[in-house]
Amino acid sequence: MKAISRINHVGLRVRDLQTARTFYEKLGFEFIVGPIGPEPVAVMEHPSGVNINFILNASVDASEENILSDAPIKHTGFTHIALEIDDRDAVEAHLARKQIPITETVELPDGTAFFFVRDPDRNVIEFHKPAGN
Repeated sequence: MKAISRINHVGLRVRDLQTARTFYEKLGFEFIVGPIGPEPVAVMEHPSGVNINFILNASVDASEENILSDAPIKHTGFTHIALEIDDRDAVEAHLARKQIPITETVELPDGTAFFFVRDPDRNVIEFHKPAGN
C-alpha cells in the first residue's frame, strides 16, 4: 500500500515509567508526555524523529525473561527495534560511559555491523551500522 510513508512510533510494554524514562534518556530520547489515555501510555522521542510509546501496563511480577527473545519456544511477534547509526565507535563509547552492556555483536563480510543492548524490561534494541557508512 503506497499510502504508508514511514513508521510513526514503536510501542514497548514496560513495568515502570521512571525506570524506562531514565534508560532511554541515556540514549538521547526526550520525554514528551504521559501517562495519558486508557492504557496508559507515555511518549518519548529522539531528535532523529524515532518515537517510542511506553505502554504502562506490564505486570510487576512478570518474568525476567523476554518471552519473544529468551524463551526456548519461539513465539511470534516483534522481537526488537533497530536504530540506524553512522558512528559505531561513538555509540559503543557512549554505551560504555552510561554503563549499558552490549549483549551481542555481529559483523557481516560486507562491512555491516550491528550490536544489541537490553532495556530494564529486557526489550531488545539493535544499533545498526550499514556497510559504507
